[in-house]
Amino acid sequence: MSLRSEQARDHAAVADVHRSGFGPGHGDTVAQLVDALRRDDPSALSLVAEEAEEVVGHVMVSRAWVDAPQRLVEVKTLSPLAVTPQWQRRGIGSALVRAALGQLDERGVPLVFLEGDPRYYSRHGFVRAGELGFVKPSPRVPDAGFQVARLSAYESWMTGTFVYPSTFWEYDCVGLRDEVPAASELG
Repeated sequence: MSLRSEQARDHAAVADVHRSGFGPGHGDTVAQLVDALRRDDPSALSLVAEEAEEVVGHVMVSRAWVDAPQRLVEVKTLSPLAVTPQWQRRGIGSALVRAALGQLDERGVPLVFLEGDPRYYSRHGFVRAGELGFVKPSPRVPDAGFQVARLSAYESWMTGTFVYPSTFWEYDCVGLRDEVPAASELG
């Protein structure tokens, strides 16, 4: 398996990964979200995993904010993450998350938020954000699923309400919806 930055030629394959990874109920919406995030945040980190020159996994990390008492802090949100079902449980999702966090730490990003399965993401340094004083953006986000990873540039005053960009709201991708694969299925 190899990991690399997504290229324009990968867009159709990335959409297919999300459609198959999230299934018929949610996959099209997530594929559309990825396209919209590319337009909304051209500096978003977008990595693909390849096996035999086929894109089998994808992670996107785009801008978001924490509305802290001192000032608005630009942070990142890790969403979405998907692996083609036949390649799940082989460590591909984990490799994508580790690579993304490493690059973000090098770039001086202080915090990375996500909504996901704590059993999966805790292996990568994510903890319940509410326990650190962060306020979730919607009551539909489960307390256990609202998670954050603190990176090297984090400072203790950087706490407050997590704010998604409007793109997540436009595609109704905040909080629980129909059943989607648990991150633990991604490996």
